[in-house]
Amino acid sequence: MKQDDNEKKRGISRRAFFKGAMTAGIVASTGALALNLTKGEAGAAVRMLPNKWDETLDTVVIGSGFAGLAAAAEAAKGGAKVVILEKMPVYGGNSVINGGEYNSWDDKFHLREKLGLGEDSEDLHTKDTVKGGDFYGDPALARILAEGATPALNWMIEDGGTQLREILNRTGGHSAYRTHTCVEGVGRGYTKALTKIAEGNGAAMRRRAEVSWIWRKDTDGPVLGIEVKEGNKLKNIKIQRALIICSGGFSWDIEMRQKFNPAIVPEFNCTNHKGATGEMIRYAQAIGADSLQLCFIQLYPFAEPEKGTLDAPAVYPFRGPGYGIVYVDVNGKRFVNELERRDVVSYAEIATGKKPTYSIFHEKMITKMGTKEEVEKGIEKGRFVKGNTLAELAGKIGVPPANLEDTIKKHNQYLGDKKDPDFNKPITDAMLPLDKGPFYAVAQWPAVHHTMGGLRINKMAQVIDIWGKPISRLYAAGEVTGGIHGSNRLGGNAIPDCVVFGRIAGTNAAKEKG
Repeated sequence: MKQDDNEKKRGISRRAFFKGAMTAGIVASTGALALNLTKGEAGAAVRMLPNKWDETLDTVVIGSGFAGLAAAAEAAKGGAKVVILEKMPVYGGNSVINGGEYNSWDDKFHLREKLGLGEDSEDLHTKDTVKGGDFYGDPALARILAEGATPALNWMIEDGGTQLREILNRTGGHSAYRTHTCVEGVGRGYTKALTKIAEGNGAAMRRRAEVSWIWRKDTDGPVLGIEVKEGNKLKNIKIQRALIICSGGFSWDIEMRQKFNPAIVPEFNCTNHKGATGEMIRYAQAIGADSLQLCFIQLYPFAEPEKGTLDAPAVYPFRGPGYGIVYVDVNGKRFVNELERRDVVSYAEIATGKKPTYSIFHEKMITKMGTKEEVEKGIEKGRFVKGNTLAELAGKIGVPPANLEDTIKKHNQYLGDKKDPDFNKPITDAMLPLDKGPFYAVAQWPAVHHTMGGLRINKMAQVIDIWGKPISRLYAAGEVTGGIHGSNRLGGNAIPDCVVFGRIAGTNAAKEKG
């Protein structure tokens, strides 16, 4: 038997695979990011299918964050035998260190109505999401997010035990008070619930299991399996039913960031966990998956200035705009509409020319954004600064006291007048004037936070190839996907995105025939 015939029988047809790999490389980037498959047939790395499989699994989920856990829960509920593979030693990825913010127009407690915070709807949430991404996002996918957000939230509450704080925030880019916060104030309030549901349905998890390749015979066939590193061993796992990629984004892959958006320079800090390196996007591209909008990379404007961490104090500036928090520069002056989107605030901060900027609030606002205990812990760590007067606070953070006093006086007047002539911020009755101390400040500065681009999916969460067709038995959900948020993800949309599309991916994967 000739060598070419042998390759066609045992592995990947050079012509078919190279066609897919080369086209994916050209469409996705100007240079290959994973295997060197764009240099021509002679230089292409041909991966041969395994002679034998070391293990056979029914349904595999890659990643143990919001999307992966939701997908595993629904796939297992649908009758699939599910194994979650997590490359890190601990579960949860970025999800467990997420700020715990969840956008939904309603919830089982009807908090918005209970707190008298105006009107909202699935339609308005959809419109805000599409507008917030400069209309680059797919409106159909944005609507799925908005329509699925409330059922998904109630599912985590009822089946997983998620508990919510009795607060609701209007955050940057949103036109309604819809941002919920779990009692923990971080993402583990949802990952705990999702883990409970997934494990209760029979899903199992393996940690330190790093996927290093996706096996597919040709560009027309289904996904067959994966190569996995476990310790020092490589093993090939056959997948009988479906593979669901929920591996997150690539914020910590500086080379990949630079390929697609050189403006996100290596000097930026990053809020993500170290495992956010994007290799699953590259492996999927190498078997023909389409990707989109990989240049859209978000900065979080409120990260801790020196290390870029997303700690509890770093979430207060995000929660505060709907209640009157004020952002000032080192001169004690406002520099942006506090209800603007994250990208607008981030670049406004950078434009001030000097690090850091500050969020200013007072005692009455604490319960609107978090808890007194969180603030006290933040003070102990030096993250929150407290002053009985604005002048005292200004002295402690090193801004001119007269400037800060004048800025807050003007802002208080704007709230009373219902008009902000400086930055045209929409004023609501829920916003509180900073008229009485104690006053607080928290330092903030932009850090790389979220990658909006990724694998192209359809309404069923199937991964789409470069010819517009679903890749058989391959699904994806969460930050690894693109096309939902457009150029900018509105804060609080990440968790519903992950959970809603994770549920869809898991439900549909379970329908695949084993």
